[in-house]
Amino acid sequence: MAQQQAPPPPGYQPAHQTVVVTTPGYAQPLIFREGPVNMSCPFCQAQIVTTTTYVTGTLAWLICGILILLGFWLGCCLIPFCLNGCKDVVHTCPNCRQQVGKFSRM
Repeated sequence: MAQQQAPPPPGYQPAHQTVVVTTPGYAQPLIFREGPVNMSCPFCQAQIVTTTTYVTGTLAWLICGILILLGFWLGCCLIPFCLNGCKDVVHTCPNCRQQVGKFSRM
């Protein structure tokens, strides 16, 4: 004769339960660097490759200040404003011209 198991009491949770949580619309965060990025524009919803431009940021001003303090005030302190490696990079959408991201050196 086979034994029958009694049903579990109300509110009973088994010890080995797997819960899968999905988040709709979750996407990897974009990392903006110096180069253009493939993305979907949050403003015009077009699939784009960003346009990059260099703008003066905190790092260029900091290097300029350090050069002035070191005595390079006869024009040499302006060199960081001419080097793209010292500037921040702004990413814009080529369709709607909206800024979609920024890479700050500091």
